[in-house]
Amino acid sequence: MKIVQISDTHFSPSKPHFNGNWEPVRRWIESVKPDLVVHTGDLTIDGADNEDDIVFSMAMLGELDVPVLLVPGNHDVGHMPGSHQPINDDRLARWRRLAGPDRFAKDVGEWRLIGINSLLVGSGHAEEAMQIDWLAEQLETRDGRRVAMFGHKPLFVDDPAEGDTGYWGARPVERQRLIDLISAHDVALYASGHLHWTWQGALNGTKLVWAPPTSFILDKLEREMPGERLVGGVVHYLGDEVTSETVAVEGTIAHVLDDVIDEVYPRNITAVPVEAAQ
Repeated sequence: MKIVQISDTHFSPSKPHFNGNWEPVRRWIESVKPDLVVHTGDLTIDGADNEDDIVFSMAMLGELDVPVLLVPGNHDVGHMPGSHQPINDDRLARWRRLAGPDRFAKDVGEWRLIGINSLLVGSGHAEEAMQIDWLAEQLETRDGRRVAMFGHKPLFVDDPAEGDTGYWGARPVERQRLIDLISAHDVALYASGHLHWTWQGALNGTKLVWAPPTSFILDKLEREMPGERLVGGVVHYLGDEVTSETVAVEGTIAHVLDDVIDEVYPRNITAVPVEAAQ
């Protein structure tokens, strides 16, 4: 099975800074001829508060001629408690009404594909525990199928035993609970986005992939992270072996958020740290 993963498209009808990369990305997807596409969140610039961003962005995805599975990012449904846009019932309801479920489980041949709403992890929202129970059930009932998982946020940034990485990752207790569940069920792949860096590694036999954004990279707004900066996507090949090819898509522009941040995510309005504008 061949899956294209794209992430962090940051579409918007009112802030079209990154929309132009969609056409070359769409053409690239058509040339790859995947069995399906998985979008790992931050579909929109501001779907967390702007209905039009979700409607517009879903129409863009609708231009693809292959099935699409997607999970939300922080700019789609909100983020951690205390942030400018915390995840809450209203934001979840808006996403579900306009984009569909915020998690998925789909069986394709010998594989079970699972997508989680990683913004619930560590959120304290009432649905956090419900999602963990749902995930455990999906893993326990896979009936011998291998599992590939997708979420917006990575399991960790530098080290699985790291402390609280705030905006970028999950808190240690919630992270370990998720890692333990993934390890116990021999999940073959966990693929994410969010960081605007691309990297591949492994943890306890699970292949880890950070997909690059299709929108922008970061220069001095944030610290160096593992991997590299590029704009593009990933092709996952799921068979006896799992391989993932990161592609810098020809024709895309590697926009630098530093240059336009106050147009796209005005810091004087959000009144949050720079990194929380991503």
